[in-house]
Formats: sequence, C-alpha cells, structure tokens
Amino acid sequence: MTDYKVILQQEIQELKDRVTSAVLPDEVKRKVAKDVVALERSVELGSYDEKYEKVSHYIDWILKIPWQKESEDTLDIEKTKAVFEKHHFGMQEVKDRFLEYVSVLKLNRDKGNDVNFRAPILLLVGLVGTGKTTFAYSLAEALNRKIVRIPFGGMSSAKDLRGQSRLYLEAEPGAVIKGICTAGARNPIILLDEIDRMAEEARMDIMGVLVELLDPAQNNAFVDNYIDYPVDLSHAIFLATANNTTHIATAVMDRLEKISMPSYTDQEKIVIAQRYIMPQLLAESGLKPEQLIIDDSLWPRMTRPLGYDAGIRTLQRTLQGVIRKAARIVVEKGYPQVVITQDNAKIFLPQY
Repeated sequence: MTDYKVILQQEIQELKDRVTSAVLPDEVKRKVAKDVVALERSVELGSYDEKYEKVSHYIDWILKIPWQKESEDTLDIEKTKAVFEKHHFGMQEVKDRFLEYVSVLKLNRDKGNDVNFRAPILLLVGLVGTGKTTFAYSLAEALNRKIVRIPFGGMSSAKDLRGQSRLYLEAEPGAVIKGICTAGARNPIILLDEIDRMAEEARMDIMGVLVELLDPAQNNAFVDNYIDYPVDLSHAIFLATANNTTHIATAVMDRLEKISMPSYTDQEKIVIAQRYIMPQLLAESGLKPEQLIIDDSLWPRMTRPLGYDAGIRTLQRTLQGVIRKAARIVVEKGYPQVVITQDNAKIFLPQY
C-alpha cells in the first residue's frame, strides 16, 4: 500500500473516530456512515479530495449542533426587574409585559410543564431606535440564556434561514442552525430582527419558513436543507421585532403577540443619554466622567437637531462625535477637563 493511501485511510479513520465519540442521533450517525463508505470508495475512483471536503465539512457542522445540550434558566422576577431597570428608562408597559412573560415561564416550570413549547412569541413593533432589540438582550440576560440574533434586513432568500443542499460544494447551514451552534445550546433566545425588511422578491418564501419556525407543532423538527435531519427548536424562545406590520404575512402574525413600543419624549431621551449612553461611551473612549462636562442648556439642542425623532440613534451618534473630539483635545492639548458650552458648542456638535 502506498504512503498516499495510508494517509487517506488515516484521514478517514479520524472522521470515523470523531463521529463515534460524539453524542448524535442514531439516524445521523447512520447517514454519516454511508457518506464515509462512499468516501472510501472514492479513493479508487480518483474523486477523493472533493468528496472528503464535503464529508468532513458536513461532519464539522453536525458535531457543532447542540442536539441535547441546554442552558438552565434563571427565573427570578426580582432579577428580571433589576435587569430591565438597568438597561431601559420608562417603557413601563413593555417592562410589565416581559415581567408577566417571565412569571408565566416560572409557574409552568415549577409545575413541571414544557414551558418553552407553550411560551408566547412576542413581536416588538416600533420605530427605529426605540429599544426593540435591546429588550431581547435584556431578557436573555435576565433568564441567563444565550441570544441568537438573525437580521432580516435585506435577506434575499429563504436559503439564508434554511440553508442550502449539501450537493453544492460551498453549501452551509442556514442562519437558524448556525445560530444555535454559536450559542452552544438548543434553547437560546432567537431574535428575529426586523422581520418586515426582507427583500420583496423573497418575502413569501421567507414568511413560509417563519411560519414553520414559530409554530410549536412544527419547530420541534425543523429541517435545515444542509443538515437534512430534524433539529428540535421547541425549547428555544423566539422574539421578533419590526418597524411596522404591513408587510408581515397574516399566517406569521397569527403566531405572534404584538407589543407596541412607544416613542420617547425629548426629556426621556435626555435622561437615557445621561444615565445610560454617556457612561458607556465614556468608558469605551477611556475618558473619565469628570473629564467631559456638557452644559445643561445644550441637551435640548442635541436631542432635537433635525426635528422629531422617535428613537435615540441620532442622539447617540451626536454623543459619540462629542466624545471623540473631547478625547482628542485631552490627548493633544493635555487639558485635564473639557467643558462644552453654548459658546464653543459648534466645535463639538454637527452643523446641519
């Protein structure tokens, strides 16, 4: 036997060993065993390299899937309150709905029910910058679950969600399976972000996949085109966001519980900026809080530079620019403190 064939046999044996030692569904192991047999035959047929690439790539993915592994929930209502208060100002009705949500999860778990199977799927609807995505991350922190964010903005094919058949050389799983592989648990929070913003030509196909994902009678056996074997997603918690519901299929809306996100008042934005955004941006920049002082009279000007804005994105970008300029002055000039007033504001604020 040539040295080349010895090397190939070693590679094939390594694949066998990886599959044998892994915790996989029996059917998946049988499926891979057939692939390995075909790979062994390809040595004689001269198509080994391409076949090995496909088989090893597939094995890499099935070993990443958390077929049984789950994280354990922390269902503590007081911790949940604290987390939402830490990250969100106002929005009391929305917070109350999430607290009710966690309370129901806790009661069902205490009774031994399969709580995730019956958990309602919340849809946060509101204008850009009103905190929809942030609420999902807060829930993940409160429950001690991993979070998987799947952005739908510009999504152009249902294959982005469900994957592509592994008959194609460059095929991979879709965003759902990739997400739980990254999370390392089959029960993360799966955030379907901006489900109203996918490409128009792919809307109906993507909505069809969403119906399957959000239906408890179907998502316990979600089949990705690449994996080609049912994966149980019924233990995941799904959340969705949208700017509006006009372009969301009725069948999808029937599976969602809509929560409207109110717009922020100017005064609420100022409090959010001072209490939440500024401390984080200062920490990221390396500036100490006492090194940057902004005159109180400037906050209304920063909050509404171009008229009405429902969210805080514009204000956040303005503050990022202010802090960058202040950091440069501290470094270049050696000033111990930068004070921004009406007199020097044009140096720091964008001019529209």
